[in-house]
Amino acid sequence: MARQSLRFAFGLMMTLGAMNSAADLVVLQYHHISDSTPPSTSTSVSLFRGQLDMIEDEELEVVDLHQGTEAALNGELANRKQIAITFDDAYDSVFENAAPILAQRDYPYTIFVNTDAVGSKGYMTWEQLRELNERPEVTLANHSHDHGHLARRAGESEGDWAARVENSLDTAQSILQDRLGTDVPIFAYPYGEFDEALEAKLTERDWIGFGQQSGAVGETSGATRLPRFPMANTYGQLGNLKDKLKSRALPVEADQLPAGVISDNPPTLEFRLPQDLSVGRLSCFASGQGRIRIEELGDRMIRVKAPEAFNSRRFRYNCTHPATDGSYYWLSQQWLDLEQPED
Repeated sequence: MARQSLRFAFGLMMTLGAMNSAADLVVLQYHHISDSTPPSTSTSVSLFRGQLDMIEDEELEVVDLHQGTEAALNGELANRKQIAITFDDAYDSVFENAAPILAQRDYPYTIFVNTDAVGSKGYMTWEQLRELNERPEVTLANHSHDHGHLARRAGESEGDWAARVENSLDTAQSILQDRLGTDVPIFAYPYGEFDEALEAKLTERDWIGFGQQSGAVGETSGATRLPRFPMANTYGQLGNLKDKLKSRALPVEADQLPAGVISDNPPTLEFRLPQDLSVGRLSCFASGQGRIRIEELGDRMIRVKAPEAFNSRRFRYNCTHPATDGSYYWLSQQWLDLEQPED
């Protein structure tokens, strides 16, 4: 009996050790890299350099987004700590400021392009995109044609919604293929907004989809609702960046989690915490409301609900749990209130 107990304890330690030595993919999300563009969506040039310096100092591997995501979803990263860099909207500041800095380091990165805006004031031109597309470290991908809100609107018929969304998704993909010869199966949701029907459209096309909720990509992540850490000035400061760069996906199966369109305000989130994690060490926070209470339901199920209703269209519950290697497990649940006006 003592020998059996010893074997069990050793096996448990090995399992926990393997879990805590594993790594996930951390995807960084940028818009403008500039000192003069809107603060809410901008990362200053000096901060951008500082973020890249930290990635280098921490000896983190910067990888291609598509390849890194596939490896993370398939559980193939082992203990490799990887970062992917993304830019939404193809702003001209990315061409002018970010691209030269990244070229000096030979870092790969992905630009999600809303094709209707190309050539408009503040956006890259097709000539600039072609120049970047010739570089092996650059991937250009789909961010819709019109940058519209693609979740189905209240009162919108299913047929009208499907026609609107399919036109936006497929027009952008066709334009990118015709003009640039690129046809990668990755997509970034405008505003980070999605619902289950929109996720199904991506699944039909065999695309993977990225939102704007924070967290790492791991084996339990949902392929059509993948997280990225926003890196604008407000969220990308160096003081807490290391925790984000080394974060790991809280191992909760994606099919346990809601798509996020709310019917009640504030919404309720329930999920089962893995056996080797402690409810007592889990912390959850709500946008603008700080730490929120965690209710234990039994059988390791927990319930999280903010104390007050939200008055914004998009908001999040973020939950973290320390790992034994000094990093944090991270889960961000994005919520979408379709009753609130579009941006």
